[in-house]
Amino acid sequence: MKGTEWQYVKKRTADPDGGTVYVSADGERYRRTGGEALRAEASFQQMAVGLDYPVPRILEYGETGDGAFVVVEESLGGQSLHETALACLDGGRELDDTVVDQLAEVSARLLHAQAAHSVDAAPAALWEWVEQAGWTQNVFAENPDFDTPRTHAALDRAVEQLDGVLMVWGHLDYGLPNVLPAGVIDWQHHGVVPLGYDVAPALEVIPFKGGAKGYAATPAQRERYLAGLDSAALAAGADPVSPHLGAFLLVKSLFFLALMRPPGPARGSKRQKWQYRRHLFLKGIEQYERTGNVDTALFPTLHDFALGQGTADHP
Repeated sequence: MKGTEWQYVKKRTADPDGGTVYVSADGERYRRTGGEALRAEASFQQMAVGLDYPVPRILEYGETGDGAFVVVEESLGGQSLHETALACLDGGRELDDTVVDQLAEVSARLLHAQAAHSVDAAPAALWEWVEQAGWTQNVFAENPDFDTPRTHAALDRAVEQLDGVLMVWGHLDYGLPNVLPAGVIDWQHHGVVPLGYDVAPALEVIPFKGGAKGYAATPAQRERYLAGLDSAALAAGADPVSPHLGAFLLVKSLFFLALMRPPGPARGSKRQKWQYRRHLFLKGIEQYERTGNVDTALFPTLHDFALGQGTADHP
């Protein structure tokens, strides 16, 4: 779009080829530069628009003079639900109901579109999802003591539980930071996932952040959100998604542990955060073995863990 004034937003850290994000002066468009990862993301978004996914429309794409790939897409708004949630806090940590309702609306739209366009996946698709969504090779390389029969038995159980669930194109990093009232952004990690994996854990994963600051969903909000998703799934002709939450969260616990180990003999906050995420993974395994579910509200906070008080489930 010649003649548009572009304002710098940030560097693109998720793209191995680097790149930059700009916004138009009127806030109506975003311009992103990058490499092959951005090219693949833009191609997926164009397909997803045709599937009625709530994603930004690609307005222009091509290459710059120096060979970088560039995409211009519509803006879905200036503030993510994560930013809105932080702005709505008033001295406490309870998530604003308006944010939960907006998340539920977008999640239902995405779930309905996914259910309407399932993927004819190969029998190994569930295991491929575990590998991609959980970054399992990275997790086991950095935490070889977790590459055990116990871990693999839990993952076997999760895959068996999900056998027969519709496989769909998914986001793989769905959550409040990537959701706006008009749709979902940042599809660079897209892949084939079991229906519900994107949307069902969206409130459940908040405790992985450590609980030191920000917001938290109440039990009533979590229950209402999941009930809404089950209704949306049934309306789309699919099975409810909430029964599979434990399997989803087991894989999510791998995702949150991946690429966490500090290099070398690092100490301090980075190493503590890695150890904390290891602890949460073990908590998730223990819960899933006992109940077939994972309740992240029982996880200790990072503060309690640092004080040595996180060995038992948080009340």
